[in-house]
Amino acid sequence: MSLKSFSWALAICIVSPLLSQHNPYVHHTERDRLMDTGSLQHFFQSGQFYGHSRAVSMGTYNRGELQDFHATGFGMGIGYETAPYKRLQVGISGFFIYNLYSSNLAIPDTASSQPNRYEVGLFDVENPTNHSDLDRLEDLYIKYSRTTWELKLGKQHIRTPFINPQDGRMRPTLVQGELLNFQPNSRTLLEIGHVGEISPRSTVRWFPIAESFGLYGVGRNTLGKRSDYKGNMPESQVFYVGLTQKLGERIQFSVWNQTVTEIFNTELLELVFQLAQSEKGTLKAYAMGIAQQVLGDGGNSDRAKAYMDPELGMSLVGSTRLEYGKPNGWKFQLNYTRMADKGRYLMPREWGRDPFYTFLSRERNEGYSDVHAFSAVLRYAHAENPWSGSLGVGQYQLPDANDALRNKYGFPSYCQTNFTLYYLFPEGFLKGFEIGWLGVYKKATGETYQKTSYILNKVDVFHHNLVINYHF
Repeated sequence: MSLKSFSWALAICIVSPLLSQHNPYVHHTERDRLMDTGSLQHFFQSGQFYGHSRAVSMGTYNRGELQDFHATGFGMGIGYETAPYKRLQVGISGFFIYNLYSSNLAIPDTASSQPNRYEVGLFDVENPTNHSDLDRLEDLYIKYSRTTWELKLGKQHIRTPFINPQDGRMRPTLVQGELLNFQPNSRTLLEIGHVGEISPRSTVRWFPIAESFGLYGVGRNTLGKRSDYKGNMPESQVFYVGLTQKLGERIQFSVWNQTVTEIFNTELLELVFQLAQSEKGTLKAYAMGIAQQVLGDGGNSDRAKAYMDPELGMSLVGSTRLEYGKPNGWKFQLNYTRMADKGRYLMPREWGRDPFYTFLSRERNEGYSDVHAFSAVLRYAHAENPWSGSLGVGQYQLPDANDALRNKYGFPSYCQTNFTLYYLFPEGFLKGFEIGWLGVYKKATGETYQKTSYILNKVDVFHHNLVINYHF
């Protein structure tokens, strides 16, 4: 849907009922007093509009003769959700984006023939030359709510371990489907969902599940050739169920199962233990295990076109965290992730970020096996302080970059450092604004074989973001 079409739809469906009164020039306070509270007009007038504007300036600086990139984007969106009527609500929202200024994101680096990786994600990865026709219908749903459960049907936001907003660009990942949340008490949360279409971040279209594979890049298959699964996936649906349960005051567990029909199944178990608590701080331990199984032939009977190679079998991942948090807002985390030397851990990057505790923004460990990852993160966030930030350092020991069987993307081992700083304007004229900065440096610690395709936008690179948000 174009921005013009969306604007007309919004006007017809929402604004018109607000004006279709006997005398549209009556002041709204007088109009409310005379209005029939059981009417359709009251249903729409009692709803809530909301808006979001966002500007992101991004730059990537590669070593030596390799190409640098930059881009600045601006976008704005508006949404509306009706008031409840017989427990039903309807919501709609849309967003447009402009490329204000950027490198030529459609031209690959001359030395490596590799395309831009980060900046193009601010706009449309399918069409890097598109600078202005970047609008997307985002929410379009109907919601039914009860005291203990909520059912939401249609286009909407989502957050699960494997499908999530991953909103480090201009707009997040969205889905179309049916999502049910059931919370019978404060200790139990059951989440069940079916996803039939997805609109990944950095795109402006809605895709059937099969067509969403490979939009960000396909890497290498286990035969050492360029993967050919894009456009060759079977018609699929995503089904998931997740249970989060608190056991007493110190223990919590979560269990998730996600099935992508005809392709693969993923299971996750997470345990959280509160080891100690005092006036000085709280000590917690986290443990996560993930197992993946191939379904059928992994998406295609031709191994070169399959998403997951059935000959490699199950993939296993374990991740742990030790966390100490202080009442004054400081939190320190030590993290470790181990991917077993079995099948690759795979999850479409178009769908969301890694759930591993060692994750640091702007890099992922999806697509590998036989990995050791370590990270340490210091965070600060306090409700009474408008400033927040973090410092994270990680060492990621990957299989050799030439090992296509275990290393899908030809990525050398690396050390990564992240620094973030945010300021949320709490009061006054600028209330609602948030400004933030992210700086990332990745240094190669494994063999690159001096291949530019193993280096460009991957290692020996500095990347930064300046982000300004305004919510109203």
